[in-house]
Amino acid sequence: MPPQRRAAFAEESAEVEVLYANLEKLKSLSKKIQGSMSRLEVSGRTVQDAIGPVYGNTQRLQVMNTNVDRVLEAIERAREPLDMTKREERILRSRPDRVGLVDYMSSIDRTNQALRDLKASNLRSNQQVISELTNLLSVGTQSLEDVFRDLCRRDSQPIEPLGYIMKSSEFPRLVQQKTGQLRTIHSQIYNYTSQVSPNELAPSAKIYAHERGQYITLSLGNLAQASLSTARKVGGADAIYKQGSNGIGTYASGIHGMYTAEYDNICLIFSREEWGHVLSATCEPSLAAFASTLRDLDTHIRTNLLTDCYLAYEIVELVTNTSVNLEDRTGELKQGMSDALKPVRETAKSSLSTLLTDVRSKIQQMQSLPTDGAAVPITSEVLRRLQIMTSYLPPITSIMRSLGDGGWSAPNNASSNSSIPTLKSFDVGADGKQLFSHYSSDTIETLLSNLEQRAKSLLRGKSVQGVFLANNAAVVERMIRSSELQPLLGHSAKLESWKKKASQLYTDAWKETSVHLLDVQYTSKQPRPPSVGQGVDSAAVLRSLSSKDKDGIKEKFKSFNVSFDELVAKHKSFKMEPEVRRQLGRDVQTFIEPLYSRFWERYHEVDKGKGKYAKYDKSQLSSILASLS
Repeated sequence: MPPQRRAAFAEESAEVEVLYANLEKLKSLSKKIQGSMSRLEVSGRTVQDAIGPVYGNTQRLQVMNTNVDRVLEAIERAREPLDMTKREERILRSRPDRVGLVDYMSSIDRTNQALRDLKASNLRSNQQVISELTNLLSVGTQSLEDVFRDLCRRDSQPIEPLGYIMKSSEFPRLVQQKTGQLRTIHSQIYNYTSQVSPNELAPSAKIYAHERGQYITLSLGNLAQASLSTARKVGGADAIYKQGSNGIGTYASGIHGMYTAEYDNICLIFSREEWGHVLSATCEPSLAAFASTLRDLDTHIRTNLLTDCYLAYEIVELVTNTSVNLEDRTGELKQGMSDALKPVRETAKSSLSTLLTDVRSKIQQMQSLPTDGAAVPITSEVLRRLQIMTSYLPPITSIMRSLGDGGWSAPNNASSNSSIPTLKSFDVGADGKQLFSHYSSDTIETLLSNLEQRAKSLLRGKSVQGVFLANNAAVVERMIRSSELQPLLGHSAKLESWKKKASQLYTDAWKETSVHLLDVQYTSKQPRPPSVGQGVDSAAVLRSLSSKDKDGIKEKFKSFNVSFDELVAKHKSFKMEPEVRRQLGRDVQTFIEPLYSRFWERYHEVDKGKGKYAKYDKSQLSSILASLS
C-alpha cells in the first residue's frame, strides 16, 4: 500500500472514532433528558393536582363577579325610569306656556320613547313604571290638546260669507305660522294616540273638526235664514217663482267657498290619509244644517208646487254643481251633498207628472168655455210653464234621465216608485233636449186633447168647437215660435194634426151649406148644356129643365143664401186669432167658392138677373169669402 493511501486511511479511521465517541455522549445525554422529562411530568401532575381547585374557584369567582355587575346594571336601569319619571313629571304636569311649548313636547318625546323601551323589555318589574309613564303621557297629551283647542278657537270667530261672495274674494284661511304650530302639536298627539286607538281620529283631529265645524256652521247661519226668508210668497199665492230670487244660490256659494278654504287648512295640518276623514267630520254639522234648510224649502215647494217647482229645479242644479266642484277639489262630501238634496230632487221629479195632472184637472173642472171660441187662459199658462222650464234645462233633463223617457206620464211616479228602477231610467246617455221635447209634446197633447173633450161637452156646434181648438193651437204655436221652445220643438207634427182637426171641425159646418150647391145631372138622357165662350149657357141649361126642377133650383139658391149669410155672420162673430181667421177663411173659400161658381154658372138665369134667387154673383161671393180672412 502506498504511503499516501495509508496516511489517508489512518486519518479517516481517526474521524470515525471521534464520531463513535460523540454518539456515545449523545446517547448518554438522551437518557438524561428522558429522565428529566419523566421527572418534569411527575412534577406537572403534582402541580396540576395542587393548582386545579384554585383555578376552578377563580373561574367561579369571575362568573359571579360578572353576574353581580349585570345585576347592578339592571338595578341601575330599573332605577333610571323612576328617576326619569320624576324628572319628566315636573315638566309634563306644568302648563306648556310655563315651560315652553318646545321643551314640553321634547319631554313628551322622551317619555314616549322611554315607554316604548320599557314595553319592549317585557320585565314585570317595569309594569308599575309603564303605568305611571302612560298616565303621565295622558296628562301631557291632554295639555297639548288644550293648547291645540285654544289655537283653533283664536281664529274661529264666525265671519259674514256674503261679503266675500259679493266681492268674489277668497275665504279666509289660517296663517302659515298657525298651521305650523297646529301641525306640530297634532303630530305629537297623533304619535301617542295612534298606539292607543289606531282606527280612530286623533283627539286633536276631533278638536279641530268641532271648533272649525262650529265656525263654519255659525258663519253660514245667516245664509240659511236668507234662503228660507226669500222663499216666502210675496206676489200672492199664484206668483210664479223667478229664477235667482231665492238665497239658495248664495248659500251654495258660501258652502263651496268655506269648504274649500277649510280643505286647504286641513292639508297643511294633517297627514294625507287623514284629510278626507277630518274634512268630513269638520263639515258634518254645517251639512246637517244645510240638509235641514233644504227640507224646509222642500216643504215650501211641495205646498206651492205648481208655482215654485222651478225653485226645486234651481236647487237641484246649484247643489249638484256645488257637489261636483267639491268632489273635484277635495275628493269628498259628494254623498253628504247628495243626501241633503234628495228630498228636493224627489219633489222635482214628482212635479213633472203633477204639472200634467194639473192641466187635465183644471180643464175638466171648467164649467164653461167662451161661446165665441176664444182661447182660454190655461193655454198660455201651460206654454208659459214650458217656456220657463227652458231656463232650467240642465237639472230638468237630469231628472228626466232618471225617470226615463215617458216616465213622467204616470201620476205621482217619482214619489211612489222612486226606489224601483226601470229599464228607461238606466239610459244615462239619453239626449236631455230630446227628453224635454218629448215632455213638452206630451204636455201640449194633454192640453189640446182635454180642451177638445171639454169643447164637445160645453160648446154647441162644430164650427165653434173648431174655432176654439184652432185658437188654442194658434196660441201654442205662437208661444213656441217666440221663445226658446222653438229650437227644442221645431216643427211639431202633432200640433199640425191638431190644426188640421180644428179646420175639419170648422169646415164641417159649411158642408151643410154646400149641400144646397149640389144638383143631379142625368147626362145619359140629356144633351150636354151649350156653352157660351168658355162658360156654360145658363139660359140653355134652364130651358132643358122642367118647371119642377126650376123650382128646386130656386129653393137651393134661397136655402144657400140663408145658410151662407148665417155662417158668414157667425164667422165674423167668432173671436179668432189673426192666423186662425186667415187660415179658416182660406179653407172656407177654397171649399165653397168652386162649388158656388159651378152652380151659379149653370143656374144664375133662374131669376133672369133680378137677384131674387141668385143673390150673389161669382165676384160678389168671392169678395165676401175673401173678407172672411
